[in-house]
Amino acid sequence: MKIKFAQTIRNYDRKNLGKDLVAGLIIMAVSIPISMGYAQIAGLPAVYGLYGSVFPILLFALFSTSPQFIFGVDAAPAALIGAALLDLYIESGSKEALAAVPVLTAFVALWLFAFYVMRAGKLVNYISAPVMGGFITGICTTIILMQVPKLLGGTAGTGEFFELAEHIAETVGEINLPSLALGVAALVILLIAKKLIPKFPMAVLLMAAGALMTKYLPMRAWGIKTLDAVEPGLPVWSLPDFTAVPVREAVTISLSVAVVIMAETLLAENNFAQKNGYRINDNQEILAFAMGNLAAALTGCCPINGSVSRTAMGEQYQAKTQLTGIVAGLSMIVLLLGGTGFIGYLPVPVLTAIVISALLGATEFELGVWLWKVRRMECLIFAGAFFGVLMLGTINGVLIGIILSFSEMIIRTAKPARCFLGIQPGHRHFRDLKEGSQIHAVEGVLIYRFSSNLFFANIQVLKQDIEDHVTDQTRAVILDASGIGSMDITAADGLGMLYQSLKEKGIRFYMTEHIADLNEQLRKLGLGYMIEEGSVRRTIHIALKDMGIKRPYPLEGGVDNDDRSASRKRADNRVQEFVWAFGAETEEQIEKQILLQIEQLKESGDVENLLHGRWSHMEAMDEDEWLEHLEEHLKEIVNISGKDEKTLARRLEEHRREVHDRIATEHPELAERFKERRHVLDEHLKQRRPEVYELVVSLREKEETDLK
Repeated sequence: MKIKFAQTIRNYDRKNLGKDLVAGLIIMAVSIPISMGYAQIAGLPAVYGLYGSVFPILLFALFSTSPQFIFGVDAAPAALIGAALLDLYIESGSKEALAAVPVLTAFVALWLFAFYVMRAGKLVNYISAPVMGGFITGICTTIILMQVPKLLGGTAGTGEFFELAEHIAETVGEINLPSLALGVAALVILLIAKKLIPKFPMAVLLMAAGALMTKYLPMRAWGIKTLDAVEPGLPVWSLPDFTAVPVREAVTISLSVAVVIMAETLLAENNFAQKNGYRINDNQEILAFAMGNLAAALTGCCPINGSVSRTAMGEQYQAKTQLTGIVAGLSMIVLLLGGTGFIGYLPVPVLTAIVISALLGATEFELGVWLWKVRRMECLIFAGAFFGVLMLGTINGVLIGIILSFSEMIIRTAKPARCFLGIQPGHRHFRDLKEGSQIHAVEGVLIYRFSSNLFFANIQVLKQDIEDHVTDQTRAVILDASGIGSMDITAADGLGMLYQSLKEKGIRFYMTEHIADLNEQLRKLGLGYMIEEGSVRRTIHIALKDMGIKRPYPLEGGVDNDDRSASRKRADNRVQEFVWAFGAETEEQIEKQILLQIEQLKESGDVENLLHGRWSHMEAMDEDEWLEHLEEHLKEIVNISGKDEKTLARRLEEHRREVHDRIATEHPELAERFKERRHVLDEHLKQRRPEVYELVVSLREKEETDLK
């Protein structure tokens, strides 16, 4: 296992230096309230949250392959450790807690090292984008709900949704209006600045302003909380006292925490990686988690996790490399050595607003809305992961999302894409019969394509499709298995029964077009006799030849299938590209494409480019359709280009005549059809844009007069 050290800062691009420095300083500042709060949740004094924001972050930055993800003291591990202390009857903040927490952290590090050796990082590849999106959104929403009471003048909440909602309700009863006003004002400023001046470090300005307000205004007298002052100094390195926690309890408690750290952080890292177009090494990331937690254990801290809120903050301020994390860690050292007095001046509502602003930017509710429009099942997976995290906690949310994701996969593969194939007269390739009326089935032969691996959940679909379409005239069934890469024992049994059933009816069965490995699977699963009896053939054409059916294949209904010239074949291939690509949305898509090009016309000024469309090598039918849509936008094109309306209309007509002349030369048999089609398109234009229609007709009449 090759380890890449400091991967994201090798060959450093100096143009990113300013962004990384600013982002690192902001993350350090934002980490102060977050880390101190979560350290207390984990049963440690608040200052240990700052200690956890030094060496663990630095080590993670040096070992991580993610250019932007930030490590730090975070909600889920802190909450799990806090709950574990209660189960162990250890009082939060006591000497026993100070001894026990580093032991648990050390065991977490050991588990993460074990996961690294086992290459457990590849498991994240089996988690879908809706699960990731729902998971991240659930975490962000949970942390926002934790932070809301701090805006109201209270303390941060803990637990899941109902506990958080109850805590918010209690805090509302004791609301501090100056705190709320300051927090909301800061949040509004941040959200507006994010839209208008996203590159400006507004968070830094607000923290400085908050510190000045605390110094010169009676903030504390108004009930506005500030952070607790911290004694200066760095954490002391020492080995944990492993006698502080029974080994059995330490092993079991730390395992659940390690799993949460691995799952939560890898999911979040991969989410950011997908969103920003880079890749990470999942397994090395686990090593980075282990190194960070080892440093945390040796400095007396609670387990450390990947932080979505800090990463979102870094993303907002355009952090590019792990230099951001290094700057955050080093600046925390400077703060601990000589700037701890500054901490006591920071207003909690302002810092809370900064955290909430960053988390709002990291949520992916828009993904859920989009999935609802395009794929309802995947939207339910997103919702399952989201509500699972929100209501039941991190690990349960992940498990729910994974279960739903695998369930959806099984449902989808149980009813895969499949179709019956035929031939277009004069052509050799087999195409979906539903593609158009010009595709005809081979006489007496069912050619069936199944686009999924065969297994217990879908073999009945294959059997049912074939049995439903077999008639008294059917001589053979040919399975196009190009989409089948494997099959299980249940599918093999079902395929064998289908084979025997068809054989009894005097119908030949062939399996074709598949990968060679599938033949080996057939032999192992007891279907080798199909190969021996000549029913497993390399191509559909060979299977037809084996039956004595030669080219040109006889088509159902007595359709003429004589070989034709290349020119004729091209003429017969009349399915328009737009119709083929967009189906029922063809009209909308052509319109969308044209509007896009009209927008680009503002910059390019190239009217001629409009005539030929965005698609290269359009067929004549498509070109004609494109021109008809262009005519509807003649007024807009005139306004943007500044060209004369008649000149543009004349150029459109000239191009249309070029298209029609080309068709008349290459395919004279289609020329009359084009004239008929032109009449239909003219009627359409007359209804939509009567003024443009009148202009076009007058130009045509003038040209006809000139020719005479």
